[in-house]
Amino acid sequence: MGDMGTKASPGRWVRVPVVRQGYIDVLRVGQRKRVIHGLFQADVTRLMARRAAVRAAGAQPLSVTASVAHAIGVAVAENPMLHALPVGRRVRVFDDVDINTQIEVRLEDHSIVKPHIIRAAQAKSPREIHDELRAAQRPEPQDDRFLRAMERFLALPAASRAPFWWYLRRRPELFRKLGGTVGLSAVGMFGPQGGWAIPISMPTLMVAVGGMETRPAWIDGSARPRTYLNLTVSVDHDIVDGAPAARFADRLCTLLDEAAA
Repeated sequence: MGDMGTKASPGRWVRVPVVRQGYIDVLRVGQRKRVIHGLFQADVTRLMARRAAVRAAGAQPLSVTASVAHAIGVAVAENPMLHALPVGRRVRVFDDVDINTQIEVRLEDHSIVKPHIIRAAQAKSPREIHDELRAAQRPEPQDDRFLRAMERFLALPAASRAPFWWYLRRRPELFRKLGGTVGLSAVGMFGPQGGWAIPISMPTLMVAVGGMETRPAWIDGSARPRTYLNLTVSVDHDIVDGAPAARFADRLCTLLDEAAA
């Protein structure tokens, strides 16, 4: 029991950053879709062993995010309906896989999280994607301008912002230009434990990277420790059926298993 004579703290008010409203807008739009989620595990034992060997040699290994983005690009290019965008009774199918992910940029006195779109990810190597993501993390003069422009837009009343989101969903080329064709959330991989994320997003396909875990697996008649990366594949069920989504996830896991080859 606590001390009944101790006066409870009244707490304090904290202002929520204006840019947070952007996430709320995206979540509001994403909630309207009929999304199905699949939870998968990719065997990344060889990939992580390769990264450890590169690091031991004094070099910088490729990021796991780069390997995942490359695998997504290849797998979606083989199953292009996975990133089709609906407009009325038709869908727009794109040739290039443009992956939207979030990048943290450290400025002088604060950090911002901004979207970065990996254009034509299916045509880039993991090294090219890795270098692109690292370059995107370096502060640029336009980062502050991006933040200020975003703050001005999000400071508008919700009723004034709604027409923009309505218009964006009905203009596939504009949607692709501003938001890519596939979403990739890699925040979960930085957690110390396993687990899966269940995202809400606007694209037809969203891949959320969860935690890693090491557990024994039965291989060639014996139990061996293997490292698994937890992945959530979320698709708009109005566009993609469960079977194509499962085939995509299987291909994605295979590509990650072979990533160190």
